[in-house]
Amino acid sequence: MDYFHLSEDKQKLLKMSNLGLAYLGDAVYEVMVRSWLCLHGKLTPGRLHRAALEYVAASRQAVLMEQLLPMLTEEETQVYKRGRNANSHSHPRGATRREYQVATGMETLFGWLYLQGETARLNMLFDAIMEGVD
Repeated sequence: MDYFHLSEDKQKLLKMSNLGLAYLGDAVYEVMVRSWLCLHGKLTPGRLHRAALEYVAASRQAVLMEQLLPMLTEEETQVYKRGRNANSHSHPRGATRREYQVATGMETLFGWLYLQGETARLNMLFDAIMEGVD
């Protein structure tokens, strides 16, 4: 199996755990952030780590997700809401419960798109998030 070029059936993905999709989506989003940072010249490991933390923090993801909402298809919005409404029993100290829920929704969407092999769509959404960031 080629884990970098997936194309799972949408019906199969709809049966998956929302938090499982968020778990995967968190990793997909972090790889995209790390790639973006490396390509934009933040070269030292310490600087890369600190910069990455700014983007992967739930509070930042929540702000970024609000920017993406108008761009989502109806189906993507439903996937986002499934993740946002998933029953997570905790949240990080640096974010409100609401911010954590929104971030979880974003991660669910990224995991869902990744498992379908929708890399062009993932890139488009990620570029929209990073637009104007130097």
